[in-house]
Amino acid sequence: MAKKSRARSLEPLMRPRSVAVVGASRKKISIGREILRNLIVGGFTGPVFPVNTAADSVHSMKAYRSVEGIPDPVDLAVIVVPKQHVLKVVRSCGRKKVKALVVITAGFRESGEEGAERERALAASVKRYGMRMVGPNCMGIINTEPGVQLNASFANARPVPGKIGFLSQSGALGEAILSTASELGLGLAQFVSLGNKTDVSGNDLLEYWENDPDIELILMYLESFGTPRRFTPLARRITRTKPIIVVKSGRTAAGARAAVSHTGALTGTEVATDTILRQCGVIRVDTMQELFTLAMAFAHQPMPVGNRVAVVTNAGGPGILATDALIGAGVRLASFRAPTRRKLRKALPPEASGENPVDMIASADGDRYAAVLGPVLADGGVDAALVIFVTPVYIDALKVAQAIVAAAAGTRKTILTCFMGKTRSSEAVALLKENSIPVYSFPEDACRALAAMIQHQEYLARPVGKVTRFRVKKGSAAILRRARRQKRELLTFNESRALIDAYGLPLVPTHEVTDAGTALTAARDLGYPVVLKASSDRFPHKTEVGAVRLDLRTGDEVASAFEAMAPRLRRRDPGTRFHVQSMVRGGVEVILGAVTDPAYGPILMFGLGGTEVEVLRDVAYALCPVTDKEAQRLIGAIRGAALLTGFRGSEPVDLGALARWICRLSQLLIEHPEIQEVDLNPIIVNPPGRLSGVVDARIRVELPHD
Repeated sequence: MAKKSRARSLEPLMRPRSVAVVGASRKKISIGREILRNLIVGGFTGPVFPVNTAADSVHSMKAYRSVEGIPDPVDLAVIVVPKQHVLKVVRSCGRKKVKALVVITAGFRESGEEGAERERALAASVKRYGMRMVGPNCMGIINTEPGVQLNASFANARPVPGKIGFLSQSGALGEAILSTASELGLGLAQFVSLGNKTDVSGNDLLEYWENDPDIELILMYLESFGTPRRFTPLARRITRTKPIIVVKSGRTAAGARAAVSHTGALTGTEVATDTILRQCGVIRVDTMQELFTLAMAFAHQPMPVGNRVAVVTNAGGPGILATDALIGAGVRLASFRAPTRRKLRKALPPEASGENPVDMIASADGDRYAAVLGPVLADGGVDAALVIFVTPVYIDALKVAQAIVAAAAGTRKTILTCFMGKTRSSEAVALLKENSIPVYSFPEDACRALAAMIQHQEYLARPVGKVTRFRVKKGSAAILRRARRQKRELLTFNESRALIDAYGLPLVPTHEVTDAGTALTAARDLGYPVVLKASSDRFPHKTEVGAVRLDLRTGDEVASAFEAMAPRLRRRDPGTRFHVQSMVRGGVEVILGAVTDPAYGPILMFGLGGTEVEVLRDVAYALCPVTDKEAQRLIGAIRGAALLTGFRGSEPVDLGALARWICRLSQLLIEHPEIQEVDLNPIIVNPPGRLSGVVDARIRVELPHD
């Protein structure tokens, strides 16, 4: 189905002109009755048709024995019948030419193989009749748009209309989501409980919401990604105009695949998920509480244009908590300009602090808040403000809230508030919410939301960059074909070097040797000092078995090292290969690697390398293809980036070359999807003009399926 028609096909689902409830019931405590009631009470703007095989009327409405018995057209059918009858009802809907379905009924693939077979038959029928379906095993859908007012769910909560699209893979969480959103004053435009995602997926909804003017913020609870490679371009486009905040559960999935490299040991499904979301500009949070914390700010306040925040408080403790939280999240405290400081000195008593954070002391009332917030928000060096009020019994909280509302009305800057204490006025909090000013109970929550907004704005401001296509040498495909034909997952050291050389990654000069004599010849050709190393599939990490000897300066040292190393290692593996390599002086050891995830595609890893890479774990990830700008950000993302840019008088390494190597490896992975794992460790990077290159390389390929 083409992109536009696929998105457009959800229109009868989300904006139906008529709805049939198949399984509408007279029983007071039943899902079928609740769904029918919600459609009526919710004010659905089209006709509603109850379908009940044993009743002539339901809820004082004429009932029909089947969908096909309804004389009028039906856009949407909500199905809540026993699982063994669902398929029959779906086929009946198909014959009636119903355009969309919501299957509430459970008992499909979530219940075992028999249910999975039932779900496959359901999917086939839906496809055969060209219908779109949410579910099965879901809570339903809601659209609060005035011209629709669809509540085709069994939720008790009544959502507040707004501009949020909320997608939940869990029906069980639906009630809590809707209740919490209403309590917080978060207005929903549309809510969809996806259930098993047999037809309509999260990607389908994202595509539908992308151009929906009623949706300005997208919230998602996901347990799994259906098609991550479709999600990536969608999310990258959408987050440019509509923030997406996601709770993705399942961080602790057990049973990671055994890896043959450092890269494989450090990269897993959660790394893939975090990488794809971060690169697409999607904001991932760990809990539903945190999702709502951020949503309150994103839904109600303009995005800050910078990261300079002012904190205004009437109590020192909360001001300190806010300061620590902001700085800990990488946010700057604003520095007030001279005119602002002068105005604050006039507005504040001598014992108060006019610096940021501004501590107005406990006697601050509505007038003082107004006198301080005016110049603070007018300061050109302030991008956002956090206003804290701890409610003393002798201060009118409502007047403080009125002062905040008045100050907010005169600015487009981001304002979040924190009202603390048992005596905080419900009227004051209600006033702030009515005026789209988020209110938090603790400063840390407000700071978390503010930091997320600033980080998202910084993401939007970053240049995307471009994917460079480099010219490569011929022969790379032949290397991979030969290994796969011979059913070898691991390339030899020489094959790995030839493959990365074809893509322009630099290699430290190396010769393969077979005995002490050829080792001496190789050492003389390369020039001392040299390194002697051995490679074998049976010992992937050389240092663990004594398969590396460094800084050999004479022929005697080379011969002695070979004669000591070769017999011992050949006993472990007769096929062990030996190499003499130039000894690279100085520089910084880094690792460049990748793992191809079956769903996400190749994920590239960069970080500090060497034998301690799995201990240090100072690495960063990017989804391929990697642009030139993403490569630069990847280099700067590791904790040890200062080692590359010049540390305590050392020269900066060749960062431009390093970024190009990252892009070249990305191209190799995209052009050869049969590559499953790459480990280039260490790569020694020196300042420009000095020898840099790949010291060791391991590449694993996927074997062809029989």
